Amino acid sequence: MADFPPLDIPDDGKLADNITWFARALRNAGLPVGPGRVIDAIRAVEAASFTRKADFFYVLQACFVSRAEHRLIFAQVFRLFWRDPNYLEHMIAALTPMIRGVQEEHKAKPAEKRAAEALLNGVDRKLPDTPEEDSEETEIEIDAARTMSGEERLRSLDFELMSNSEMAAAKRMLAKLTLPVRPLTSRRTRLSANGPMIDGPATLRSAMRQGGEMQKFALKTRRQRWPNLVALCDISGSMSQYSRAVLHFLHAVSNQKGAGWAKVHAFTFGTQLTNITRHLATRDVDAALAAAGAQAQDWEGGTKIGTCLHQFNYDWSRRVMGGGAVVLLITDGLDRDDPQALAQEMRRLHLSARKVIWLNPLLRWEEFAPKARGIKAMLPHVDSFRAGHNIAALEALADAISRPDDAGEKARLMALL
Repeated sequence: MADFPPLDIPDDGKLADNITWFARALRNAGLPVGPGRVIDAIRAVEAASFTRKADFFYVLQACFVSRAEHRLIFAQVFRLFWRDPNYLEHMIAALTPMIRGVQEEHKAKPAEKRAAEALLNGVDRKLPDTPEEDSEETEIEIDAARTMSGEERLRSLDFELMSNSEMAAAKRMLAKLTLPVRPLTSRRTRLSANGPMIDGPATLRSAMRQGGEMQKFALKTRRQRWPNLVALCDISGSMSQYSRAVLHFLHAVSNQKGAGWAKVHAFTFGTQLTNITRHLATRDVDAALAAAGAQAQDWEGGTKIGTCLHQFNYDWSRRVMGGGAVVLLITDGLDRDDPQALAQEMRRLHLSARKVIWLNPLLRWEEFAPKARGIKAMLPHVDSFRAGHNIAALEALADAISRPDDAGEKARLMALL
């Protein structure tokens, strides 16, 4: 952290109280902060006897932060809580998209929104040593006639911009989504009274039972079977929030009766490939994803798409891709591997699947162009290229799967290569 807000700790003996309130704000923002960590933080501050703002920041960070993804949230809550002179303006700006129901990427980062929500909704007190004139209530008028319903707003809101409460509501909506698929026509046949084809052997067997007299033709029709769904989810640092939402969606699909899929297989990849299919069978979605996260050791790490696809093609493709499987590839395509090797592995994946659908959250930008070398290598070897940054994009997957000619944005982007 390069810049630290002005820090003016009161010398009235209430530092322990302020640290306790700060811990409550962190807990409201989603960090696992309990009483034990609060006691450790107070003792650490007493032992460190800090003289600089940076020392105070890092002492509290060492006590309250145990995961890399929580550092940014901690920094934002710290900046807002410990006497940022413009804390109110920062919180109002961070919550403006949530209040108006408008998705404006440049106004609120995810950590800022969670920090502001935690301070405004969870800590009903003045910030440390805040002047009295700053504590006046601010009335915000909202024109409800021009706002969308909460559910409609969530459908179009980026997963990465959601606060804790919004993400919880989005997960409940994802649990109700379905992903129907049409059955495939097999080469195998079965007897049918109204079948379009004559079953010669069955007709002859019937005639032999009648003393050789052929009274009627036995008819048959082709059998129908359900395909497999194979999901490859990128869990690198830039994709972790989107992959979590997609995995919630896949958990709902794999546990829904009558969805049509023969089997739902799920793999995560970052720097290594991890099969988490068996965890999706757990009925409780939180327990399922917790187990999957514990198994995938490369969560929020780097990205080696080519290496992971190579491992999938050679170790898992024959096991899970039989029978015309549909592949969902969830990644932003920002890869550090050799682009030629990546293109070769994508070609092998495409040849093994009935259809490859690429969900890329970067398509939320209107100015998106396939300039990254990983995207250039992957794009020619997918059947459909679609956005995957919100609930509405996941709902549109049903059309992409049921329509063989659906290519999404592939044609437009291929013209830019």
